Amino acid sequence: MLDTVTLDFDHRRRRRLKLETDKGTAFLLDLPETKTLRDGDILLLEDGTGIGVRACNEPVADISCKDLAHLVRVAWHLGNRHLPTELMGDRLRIRQDHVIEEMAEKLGATVGRLEAPFNPEGGAYGHGETEGHGHGHHHG
Repeated sequence: MLDTVTLDFDHRRRRRLKLETDKGTAFLLDLPETKTLRDGDILLLEDGTGIGVRACNEPVADISCKDLAHLVRVAWHLGNRHLPTELMGDRLRIRQDHVIEEMAEKLGATVGRLEAPFNPEGGAYGHGETEGHGHGHHHG
């Protein structure tokens, strides 16, 4: 691998996009369907060149809880809002959102804002992707 492309989460969830590597090489990402590129993935260009994918730092909030049961409760509330969430083992990571952060604090969690890579969990209904699902009901 000779080069890398460093992208935030939104730019790593694409099908077709003009990109430029960290060293300045322009290329077109043209996938058959929308995919989420993960930190560490390799894009193979038509000429055989491998371009490494890196997740850049972006504004996120880490949510810490007093114990596992509390963490599961807060995670349920985030999932109920279909909010992209990264599962960090002992904490949850979301994009900074003052409304959701306030909700988590009202549930007794501690919220810390920082700049870090964001790699949310893929959703079961989205076939490993984080958006969209169809399971026969509407959310109101």
